[in-house]
Amino acid sequence: QVQLVESGGGLVQAGGSLRLSCVDSGRTFRSNAMGWFRQAPGKEREFVAAISGGSAIFYSDSVKGRFTISRDNANNTVYLRMNSLKPEDTAVYYCAARDKFVLGRTIPEYEYWGQGTQVTVSS
Repeated sequence: QVQLVESGGGLVQAGGSLRLSCVDSGRTFRSNAMGWFRQAPGKEREFVAAISGGSAIFYSDSVKGRFTISRDNANNTVYLRMNSLKPEDTAVYYCAARDKFVLGRTIPEYEYWGQGTQVTVSS
């Protein structure tokens, strides 16, 4: 059974940094694409970043240059390093996984989801 467990969220001041982690268990992690999405209060869930099985990467325009996605295949973990955080980055952040090598940018492309971790950026 696939399980995604996120960690690393919290409260940070604007301009600060956080690193989110997501451990993927129950599948062949190495060859599968992973993504991060977020959902702010009263808003729809939106794409943040994704990494393919071959480590191709794509970011949303809102986080490009500030966030970095990476993966550690030895530990079945995907990370999201978030720098220069802004109050508008406040959201629940979700890790997602798909049973394909190529990355996806939309919610329906991902079969598996974590429970989410809260990130709050104070001004």
